[in-house]
Amino acid sequence: MSAPTPLRTDLDRIFDAHFAEIHRYIARRLPADVADDLAAEVFLVAVKGGYESSRGEVRSWLYGIATNLIARHRRTEIRRWKALSRTAEREAESHEDTTLARVAAGQLTTRIARALAGLNRGDRDVVLLVALGGLTHLEVAAALEIPYGTVASRLSRARKQLRKALGEVNPLKEAHDG
Repeated sequence: MSAPTPLRTDLDRIFDAHFAEIHRYIARRLPADVADDLAAEVFLVAVKGGYESSRGEVRSWLYGIATNLIARHRRTEIRRWKALSRTAEREAESHEDTTLARVAAGQLTTRIARALAGLNRGDRDVVLLVALGGLTHLEVAAALEIPYGTVASRLSRARKQLRKALGEVNPLKEAHDG
């Protein structure tokens, strides 16, 4: 048996360091069974694409790949946000409905889910990379290969839409003021 090559060791290190985080980000945007496949696909694309340090941080690059793969599934994502909003609205009639409503309510409120579904793809990607991925503006810019200023403008526009959907209420501020 031969010793691992330096490239293989680097790929193992990158996978070990980032897989769980990338998977978590995808799972928050798409169903779990899709997230499993897409998270693995992120690293396949990364291996095929070859990382170049000129692209910036590995983490941002992986989030960019994940976001592009999610874009292929955006119709599924939008249906999921809309379904979550409908699920939280309907009255539970069965055990399955009750369980589904609890899960949906625990993840997002009806209004936020509806607002996320209503955002355009670019704005939604920026919001979710910041909110779910915990990326900085600079990391989002690198991940999506867009200018830093575009990240700021998309985030500002999305925040306005989200605030409007919440009735101009900041739930974080309200929780701390009460």
